[in-house]
Amino acid sequence: MIVAGFALVGPSASTDAVPVAPLPSGAVKRVVPDRVMTWNICNPCGESNVDRAAAIAAYAPQVIGLQEACVRDVEKIRDNLEDLYGLAYHVEYGSVLHNWGRCGGMPWSPGGYGQAILSAAPMTDHVVVEYPDGGSEDRGYMAVTTTVGGRSLRVFNTHLAERRQETVRASQTAVLAAAVARHDRAILLGDFNAVPETPELSRIWALAVDVDEQCRPGLAGTCEPTTDWHSKFDYVFLRGILPLGHHVRPTAASDHHLLYADLDLSRG
Repeated sequence: MIVAGFALVGPSASTDAVPVAPLPSGAVKRVVPDRVMTWNICNPCGESNVDRAAAIAAYAPQVIGLQEACVRDVEKIRDNLEDLYGLAYHVEYGSVLHNWGRCGGMPWSPGGYGQAILSAAPMTDHVVVEYPDGGSEDRGYMAVTTTVGGRSLRVFNTHLAERRQETVRASQTAVLAAAVARHDRAILLGDFNAVPETPELSRIWALAVDVDEQCRPGLAGTCEPTTDWHSKFDYVFLRGILPLGHHVRPTAASDHHLLYADLDLSRG
């Protein structure tokens, strides 16, 4: 029974008892009000939520969009950010799947899996939409209204269907683009599982720009990869907002890199 109990806890019960590593010397000490981040935290990968929190705390964005996120893991990440680094965040969830094998819990009370948004400011008008066709796994998007750089903005977070499911992703971006188009100013975070020139992203490019100005369809330039397999799958799309700069930071805590951007909220 003890062995069975450990099995039911599931992968979200990562070993958080590891010593807290010091943050880099250039780490910020408080939340940066015009900074946003997207990160697929990789699940199931068995990584420590202490390490995940440390990776976020080094850059301390105002808003973080997480993908492949179990609710229990996000709760621990949020608590570690506050307890270890003094960074307080509100959190909203965009769970589209409940699976005890992936997220722990019990078969009759499994953990939620999907997206999450952490924001230093309160969030309102929270919605979760599951795509009609998720592909090989349930997928969806979530959206909230929160404050970034002193402005109230709509923020979306999504995870599109897995690789080699182009037709499914095209149907998903049709749903997502229709929602984003209702807002003159919006931020769209996520793992799109597609490189910039793929046709399924054309609806998003028609509405928004990515913070990586060298990584757009039809433009020459080097596209900075955001994954361990050297592909650009992760995006911070901006609608009615301009980027001041962006950074991609590899981390041992996931097979996706941290992508964060500082924004110019005064112009659009």
